[in-house]
Amino acid sequence: MTALIEVRNLDKSFPGVKALRSASFTLEAGEVHALMGENGAGKSTLMKMLAGIYSWDSGEVLVDGAPVTIAGPKAAQALGIGIIHQELNLMNHLTAAQNIFIGREPRRRFGFLDEGKLNFDAAALFRRMNVTIDPKTLVGDLTVAKQQIVEIAKALSFHSRVLIMDEPTAALNTAEIDDLFVIIRDLKAHGVGIVYISHKMDELKRIADRVTVMRDGETIATLPAQSTPVETIISLMVGRELAHAEPPKVPEIQGDEALRVVGLSRGRALRDISFSVRRGEILGFAGLMGAGRTEVARAVFGADPIDTGEIWVRGAKLKIHSPADAVRAGIAYLSEDRKRFGLVTAMDVEANISLASVMRHRRAWGFLDFPSLKALAARYVKSLTIKTPSTAQVAKLLSGGNQQKLVIAKWLARDSDILFFDEPTRGIDVGAKAEIYKLLQSLADQGRAIIMISSELPEILRMSHRILVMCEGRISGELTAAEATQETIMKLATRTHVATGTARGGAHGDEHGPVANE
Repeated sequence: MTALIEVRNLDKSFPGVKALRSASFTLEAGEVHALMGENGAGKSTLMKMLAGIYSWDSGEVLVDGAPVTIAGPKAAQALGIGIIHQELNLMNHLTAAQNIFIGREPRRRFGFLDEGKLNFDAAALFRRMNVTIDPKTLVGDLTVAKQQIVEIAKALSFHSRVLIMDEPTAALNTAEIDDLFVIIRDLKAHGVGIVYISHKMDELKRIADRVTVMRDGETIATLPAQSTPVETIISLMVGRELAHAEPPKVPEIQGDEALRVVGLSRGRALRDISFSVRRGEILGFAGLMGAGRTEVARAVFGADPIDTGEIWVRGAKLKIHSPADAVRAGIAYLSEDRKRFGLVTAMDVEANISLASVMRHRRAWGFLDFPSLKALAARYVKSLTIKTPSTAQVAKLLSGGNQQKLVIAKWLARDSDILFFDEPTRGIDVGAKAEIYKLLQSLADQGRAIIMISSELPEILRMSHRILVMCEGRISGELTAAEATQETIMKLATRTHVATGTARGGAHGDEHGPVANE
């Protein structure tokens, strides 16, 4: 049977980087083919060439057995190839429906826009995906998770024969992932070929038929997904054995209290939030999408105003009205959306690393000490193993994992000692995850206070000394590392259990206890 798509020996180079080396790949009709590899392995580059975003230097691509040239995204769509990008590609000032059908809007007589049909068609797509989104809502007012769903709906609206999904579940919760998998299985049953790029091994086993592993721009192997052990796939991805990281060891003597939050409230998003974190501690925040975890971080960081509440830093009560106030107090926030809030992607590596600390590198008369800035960037590129040809490389050309490391470097260069990590390993491969876990533990060992927000329960359980669970804008319970399991966290996150005894409410079992079901 002729493959839907066959890639033969594709090469692709960017300035200073050989992205692909004789990469090969096939996709059959009615198949979910997982593409695995560390960040920078060439997965996204290969898929962007199939989607017409990049051209290849040499090699060939066949569609239905015939060689093709994919001159641009419209040419790819004409061939029946659609793509859901890892990074959001939406216009915040337009509605969900307008984003889905932009350039293809239904028209009435004389060319007038048929707004009713536009919204009706978008609503039909959302119903098919089993999600509730008002088509008339501005995309900028949606959460990251719902923006990702709009991207998926946009790709599905083209009725593609080939659908490329690049980390489609990165911002989705468990229920939303289940809904997406229902859609994928339906598409597969109708003969659509799906390329599925993900770093989540549990998803690979649930949804994929075959898996192709890439490393350093090369195709390493293509294997059956169900019968191939996860350890084999990881070994092929990283080209080395990964040490099994041990959970953090709770210090016998905790450091001094670094941060205390008392009675923090903001409308219905945050209601009476109280907690504390000590130096040398990793405090995990767990909960379902929309529980309020990110809102806590943004409120403490001064990015969102609060209605009531107190913030104490190293024993002193502070008024934090803006991120600048937080930064001066030694607080850093690493957003879940690194491109919007963490980086200036058009600037180079050196500039991004020094963003938060540039004014500390001044000579007499206010002139910048450029050799000092270059040395600073080089030090963190080396210590965090950021893969880049040089510190002059533009940030947008780095892989997702290396961009995340760049954001971490920015705050480490500022010497921040209270760090909020919001989804620190979102869209990052297993090798880079292990490095970031090691880095977080190292920062805690140095006496920094770490607050880690994550939707991945194994990650929360693996890294946290203590876990706070949120539900509907409240802290619904607290668990020590010894007490926590995925089941106890999910019970608190879904409010099916009122915390008593070991699953305490509030920061230290104080008056800010769990809230019963209403």
